[in-house]
Amino acid sequence: MARTPSNMLPLGTPAPDFRLPDTVSGRQVSLEELKGRKGTVIMFLCNHCPFVKHVNSELVRLAGDYMARGIRFVGISSNDVENYPEDHPDLMKKTAVREGYPFPYLYDETQETARKYDAACTPDFYLFDRELSLFYRGQLDDSRPGNGIPVTGKDLENALQCLLSGRPAPDPQKPSLGCNIKWKEGSL
Repeated sequence: MARTPSNMLPLGTPAPDFRLPDTVSGRQVSLEELKGRKGTVIMFLCNHCPFVKHVNSELVRLAGDYMARGIRFVGISSNDVENYPEDHPDLMKKTAVREGYPFPYLYDETQETARKYDAACTPDFYLFDRELSLFYRGQLDDSRPGNGIPVTGKDLENALQCLLSGRPAPDPQKPSLGCNIKWKEGSL
């Protein structure tokens, strides 16, 4: 497993807009359509990454708990499906259904959205406030496959609590760690 950290986009950065296909509904959706009343969590995910598989159930729990509080969650996969066919949109839909994702799982075929967010790894997490200004970016928690630390979502959940209660963003914010995004050949 490659261990690639987040690039840590500067706090306050406006959320880059996108319009991408949702692999579950088949509809093209935009950030404007998906944003939450109180905040939006953008997650760069993929099907095959052991780091994502390790946290899938916690992502489902967090989304289920916070969507009712005005926070929307959005999953995006930007991996090169030619060289990583297990991340193909048809299989993304199967993963979303199997895992019970309560959020859209979008496919970024051109990888333009990942570049705009300066995404580096899967999973990579970004929490934006109601004005779509970056409030938190970094890890879900300290758990990684094989390190024996339970998956709790504590870092992202703390950031969500801070946002909802009007407290300042958590400091420090630790980068996420996961598999590198699988960039298309010659695209870097």
